[in-house]
Amino acid sequence: MDQTTPDTLTKSSVDQITDHLYKEITSLRLLPGARISETEIAQKFGVSRQPVRDAFNRLATMDLIRIRPKKATEVKKFSTAAITKSRYIRAAIEAAVLRDACKYCDDEAGSALDSALSLQKQALVDRDTEAFGKLDYAFHKTLCDIAKAPFAYEVIQAEKAKVDRLCVLSLAKEDRMPELVSDHEKIAEAVKSGDEKAAQEAGMIHLSRLDDTIARIRVQRAAFFDDESAAD
Repeated sequence: MDQTTPDTLTKSSVDQITDHLYKEITSLRLLPGARISETEIAQKFGVSRQPVRDAFNRLATMDLIRIRPKKATEVKKFSTAAITKSRYIRAAIEAAVLRDACKYCDDEAGSALDSALSLQKQALVDRDTEAFGKLDYAFHKTLCDIAKAPFAYEVIQAEKAKVDRLCVLSLAKEDRMPELVSDHEKIAEAVKSGDEKAAQEAGMIHLSRLDDTIARIRVQRAAFFDDESAAD
């Protein structure tokens, strides 16, 4: 990890530590099962241990770390049951968002979707996976805004991040980008035409793209899974 000093903190210490560890975990620079030292993080950021504890609590709420009293805090391993739950929640939210996006989409909203797709296509041309990842989230946020349900994006963002962390282990994002752009185009066209059924069907196909990948990772990286943790 890069060294960070208090002078570089532009947010509160808790926010900064949370953001830092979130990126480390979701990018898999911190692997499932890795131990995180409260003392080391406090020293790194030049703060007391309380902000670190607060950051840990936030990450635990996101289901990214496992805090064990009197034992080392660990990056949470993957759980088949937890992934199934996450996908189920997201599918339900996405279906509702697409239903309402079809209802409320106007010319301005359609232009916003077109702009989002144009940026994704440019990232595809540039093979800029980092930019594409951010634009992928932005596309789903745009749909939530069109549906007049910006609060839904918070749920989608949280559930999507859990699965994205797992998928870093497998397919390279640049290999998946064309397929994801195509899915987004179909979703956008259905929303712009007000076709609720087509939008939801395209959305569910989009979500199902990773099912085989997840199953394969479950076999190839069994050490990163802990199905017992789903009950924590």
